[in-house]
Amino acid sequence: MEKVTAIIPARYGSTRFPGKPLALINGLPMIQHVCQRVANAKLVDRVIVATDDARIATVVDSFGGEVVMTRTDHSTGTDRLAEV
Repeated sequence: MEKVTAIIPARYGSTRFPGKPLALINGLPMIQHVCQRVANAKLVDRVIVATDDARIATVVDSFGGEVVMTRTDHSTGTDRLAEV
């Protein structure tokens, strides 16, 4: 069975919940929980976090995740995914 790459868009500057990807849930940042769960999917062999924020990139690096820095001018998460 062919495996796929999962790309997770992550913004720090959300208007409804600024900093959401770094919010702690049971002692771990939300983005780490998301990455771990996506990595457990049977068809996923690579997980990439796409972000324009160095704080998110630093946290993803700290738990061994893969991160791609994207431009800051994307209006949607889909636009951010397309850049990767």
